[in-house]
Amino acid sequence: WIPDRGRYNLCLWIGVIAAMLCAFHMWWSLDRELDNPEDKATKNLKLQFALRYLFQILVLGATGYFFGNYVLVTFIGLMGTKIAAYLEPYTKKVSTLIYGEEILPERIEDLDEYERQQKLLKEQEQGGE
Repeated sequence: WIPDRGRYNLCLWIGVIAAMLCAFHMWWSLDRELDNPEDKATKNLKLQFALRYLFQILVLGATGYFFGNYVLVTFIGLMGTKIAAYLEPYTKKVSTLIYGEEILPERIEDLDEYERQQKLLKEQEQGGE
């Protein structure tokens, strides 16, 4: 029922790739600002958010200009990260069923303890060789 599947798929992938770039930029900006004072970090994060939002508007505008009727498809691709975030509890349950245990710690506060345990295991493995 889609007359031009090539353009449909291209626009969908443009949205998916743009969403991946936005997710990477979000990680990069958050990682960079964690060491800054709170007021400066807040100001910089707001600027980075505005840049991501502007990028998404530009992607949708370019898609509308070049591909006309497929802007909604690009928007669906852009929203892929949001869908993945909403599905995270379910993918966590599936990974627990497959692997039998949690891959990551329950909370971020447990991360230091997790890293210490991993370091201790590596030291024990190196000592046993």
